[in-house]
Amino acid sequence: MNGRAASRRARPRVGLALAGGGPLGAIWEIGALNALAEALPGVDFVALDGYVGVSAGGFLAAGLANGMTPRQMCAAFIEDDAPAGDRIDPAAFMRPAWAEFARRGAALPGLAVQTAWQALFGGRSWLAAAERLGRALPTGLFSHAPIEAQLRHVLSQPGRTNDFRELARTHGRRLVLVATDLDSGTAAPFGMPGWDHVPISVAVAASAALPGLFPPVPVGGRWYADGALKKTLHASVLLDLGLDLVICLNPLVPFDASHPHGHRVLGSPEPAIPRLVEGGLPVVMSQTFRSLIHSRLELGLKGYARSHPDTDILLFEPDHRDPTMFLANTFGYRQRRALAEHAYVRMRDDLRTRRTGLNRQLARHGLALDGAVLADRGRRLLAPRVPGRRSARALHRLHGVLDRLEDALAPP
Repeated sequence: MNGRAASRRARPRVGLALAGGGPLGAIWEIGALNALAEALPGVDFVALDGYVGVSAGGFLAAGLANGMTPRQMCAAFIEDDAPAGDRIDPAAFMRPAWAEFARRGAALPGLAVQTAWQALFGGRSWLAAAERLGRALPTGLFSHAPIEAQLRHVLSQPGRTNDFRELARTHGRRLVLVATDLDSGTAAPFGMPGWDHVPISVAVAASAALPGLFPPVPVGGRWYADGALKKTLHASVLLDLGLDLVICLNPLVPFDASHPHGHRVLGSPEPAIPRLVEGGLPVVMSQTFRSLIHSRLELGLKGYARSHPDTDILLFEPDHRDPTMFLANTFGYRQRRALAEHAYVRMRDDLRTRRTGLNRQLARHGLALDGAVLADRGRRLLAPRVPGRRSARALHRLHGVLDRLEDALAPP
């Protein structure tokens, strides 16, 4: 065996599974990924052997597989300080679905006539006949078209691709983005053989089309919605590749209010919620939704341990006692800097707490956490904002250009 083959065999095959969770989930995952990338020097998060993303996690998985580092994605999505080709405008996630509104609205007169006919002459009650009017309700409030267009632009930059097949052929990276076939309820693993002809940007939009917020996405005559409708992580896609280690990130967890001491909401002097019922319907519904998806995740992980005993699975989540992540607006962007920083710091805390157990698992693959990095408690994800910082940088670049120009024009 030559040296290169030996090196290839010695290198562990590592995959990354990213769950959904709306913009809040993406913000947490960006902060957590940056902390992991710093603390795991033996793992290159832009050169893994497999990526699977669901919903918001699909955006990040597509970027990582295309060589965008966690730091670059932080600059693009959190700091708004990235090159034009990398920039993601958060406002794109909140563009009204005007085309959907118009299509459904145009059908309303005909449905109203059918409703009246059924009630007056069809022997049905007005209440039963009015159910037909539900067809005029939009299937989503926001359009996925601006999101898909922005991601398509990002993936069209040099060195990247919007084609699953090209990504696998050129870079040797398997990317899978899971959506749900609306008419059959089955998982659609875009990126797998037979599903890899769909552009990556379209697959991301389909995987993130949460019913009620985004209309289902048409692909090849079928309609697709959020991949989380079937499973939380879909890590089995990577496990079936025979990888040695799969790193999983799940941003949405139920809140444990039974241990509130010492946990306060970010930026607030008020103590954490003593009882969730006091938060009213939104808090109760959030806890219910999180509990449901997390129970599926726990069940799935137990099954993975039995079906793939030779693969180590590392799961990272927010602290279940962290009220900041629980109470944050799942679809809000205003606090994205503070929340990403919070996720980064808390992930570093988690790595320090779990260091012994994690190193035991990582050692089986020749990996280890960087103790010096974790010991540096002054590390931060984001630099403090300085007034005029962008203007100062532009002025500095201008001075550099003028200096080089002056040197070039100087007489010999």
